[in-house]
Amino acid sequence: MNDWHSWAAIVVFVGAYALIISEKIHRVAVALGGAGLMLAIGATDDVSAFYSEDSGIDWNVIFLLMGMMMIVGVLKKTGMFEYLAIWAVKRARAKPFRVMAMLVVITALASALLDNVTTVLLIAPVTLLVCERLALPAAPFLIAEVFASNIGGTATLVGDPPNIIIASRAGLTFNDFLVHLAPLAAVLVVVLLLLCRVMFRKTFVYDEDRATEIMALEEREAISDPRLLVQGLIVLTLVVAGFVLHPVLHYEPSIVALLGAGLLVALSSVETPDVLAEVEWPTLAFFAGLFVMIGGLIDTGVVGEISKQLAKAIGNNQLGGSMTLLGGSAVLSGIVDNIPYVATMAPITSDLVRDMGGSSGHVLWWALALGADLGGNATAIGASANVVVLGIAERNRQPISFWQFTKYGLVVTAATVTIALAYVWLRYFALA
Repeated sequence: MNDWHSWAAIVVFVGAYALIISEKIHRVAVALGGAGLMLAIGATDDVSAFYSEDSGIDWNVIFLLMGMMMIVGVLKKTGMFEYLAIWAVKRARAKPFRVMAMLVVITALASALLDNVTTVLLIAPVTLLVCERLALPAAPFLIAEVFASNIGGTATLVGDPPNIIIASRAGLTFNDFLVHLAPLAAVLVVVLLLLCRVMFRKTFVYDEDRATEIMALEEREAISDPRLLVQGLIVLTLVVAGFVLHPVLHYEPSIVALLGAGLLVALSSVETPDVLAEVEWPTLAFFAGLFVMIGGLIDTGVVGEISKQLAKAIGNNQLGGSMTLLGGSAVLSGIVDNIPYVATMAPITSDLVRDMGGSSGHVLWWALALGADLGGNATAIGASANVVVLGIAERNRQPISFWQFTKYGLVVTAATVTIALAYVWLRYFALA
């Protein structure tokens, strides 16, 4: 940390973050510009940026997104999302809060089985159509779904990318996550619904005329290409099975998504350029730039130094360490994307667990997972799902600003992290 590269990297990252917050320059331009500066000052280099597993672009995330965007792009052409939108609104009797509650619960459950990025890619198009039908602003619904995806993803090994990293390092199984984190995630989804009822109360305006129109619609008429729909659903089912069977098949989610996308393009009559046009290229470019910027902080030792100081503060105190790790991870994951943060903290946590004489299911691992997953809700760039939804909203001319997301994210994060702290204290210390 005494090297001038470290301080230069901090200046570049803080400056880029400030510009993203100000929204005076588009976030993609800021991320790519910041990445360029990190390379120019020597904070990182081309080998680290493009090839390093620890500090480079996470190609698994990039290609997972690309593959799923292509699959979603094909499914859009079948009318499936229109069908689901009409079905959801009719089941909720066109009552706005009921619609939001239904979408939040579906998102949370799906995020536990899939990863949260895949879930929001599938749910967001339905949400945009629902809001269009009900003449409601889409932003509150999309924001609520992001929160639900990050909370639901906490419940399982495959739900959130940081969990996969933790499981690999700690030797944890799918069932370990279910037993330790799923009960809390279920409680937090209920808490989220209560918060949404208060935070977005001005959004829930019931329009009786529109409700009558929608209730009279026949959702089956929305399906425009049944053959393509069947092909798409078969491929999507195979992809989901590939995600769920990751511990057995050992195929990375990105490989599964790309295989699925390639198979669907080959089977269907949709032109390849039309499928590629559905990919959110600015979102992928933003992720690439963000990964390189964070890589600069990792390569210059900035992130490592923060992690070491956190470890020093923890020492051998299990209760204090768990609370510090959970709270500190929540704060840092709101600032730095939670994937590289967990990748850096996992080996340090492993050392702490070993020094305390702990096993694979040690409380510190659950503290790290909860802090990183729930802290991702704090800001617009805290987790991959957040960035993806902001990109989709912007593309559909329903932009969500950094502060519009973050003012709600901070409330949800504060509430859920507080409950998580109480849960860890009760389960692993008070009632142990």
